Amino acid sequence: MTRQFLVIGLGLVFATSYAVAQVGSQSGADKRRSGYQDMSEALQKMQDDDTANPGMLFVQLGGQLWAKAAGVSNKSCADCHGADATTMKGTATRYPAIPQRGDRPVDLEGRINLCRMEHQKAEPLPPENRDLLALAAFVAHQSRGLPIAPPDDPRLEAFRAQGAEIYRRRQGQLNLSCAICHDDNAGKKLAGIAIPEAHPTGYPIYRLEWQALGSLKRRLRNCLVGIRAAAWPLDSPEYTALELYLMERAKGLKLETPAVRP
Repeated sequence: MTRQFLVIGLGLVFATSYAVAQVGSQSGADKRRSGYQDMSEALQKMQDDDTANPGMLFVQLGGQLWAKAAGVSNKSCADCHGADATTMKGTATRYPAIPQRGDRPVDLEGRINLCRMEHQKAEPLPPENRDLLALAAFVAHQSRGLPIAPPDDPRLEAFRAQGAEIYRRRQGQLNLSCAICHDDNAGKKLAGIAIPEAHPTGYPIYRLEWQALGSLKRRLRNCLVGIRAAAWPLDSPEYTALELYLMERAKGLKLETPAVRP
């Protein structure tokens, strides 16, 4: 009898939670904010106008590289995926992911390098390389406006859990975690700039501080340096695990690539 009541009770809890979630969804109760919403009107206009958005220069370069043959195979990305890259629509919303015959997740830049090595028989491009960022921006731009949709792959759970642990872990001489800034204090001002919720909706992004396009890895590394923690090398798996968690946290938000940030 006790077990029966327990089952019934759990069922009622689940039903109530589901109903609340449905009501919240229908009423537009999602309070998450993209960093775009924390920017000034002038910067929002810069991002919205493709003729003023400096990130579009990298998207254009990526389009040229897409059509350019490379490697021993003398193949271009367009040879496999089509000249207009419409086959890439939705791809960036699903990364990081575990590739075929792989056992660890890779981010979008990692997937591009796998294609270079396996299909073009070309050397991988190093992290933050201009051509790699341009190709990533071109591919991600095909998904602009689409909701982030992380893959439902049980193999990713352990890596995502690792990313969640890193997000909440206090680090560095300042003894801060990602969560302290981007959950507990999001929306407040730090040095006159609003603290964002840290949703990765626009990467690669053009940061005015950098005067260049940069990856999420670069931004995460900047944060580590900012809290005076030891920054991992740019090819470390910790960045991919953290990105996995951040993409799950941002699930449903729309991609903006190439985004502009201060």
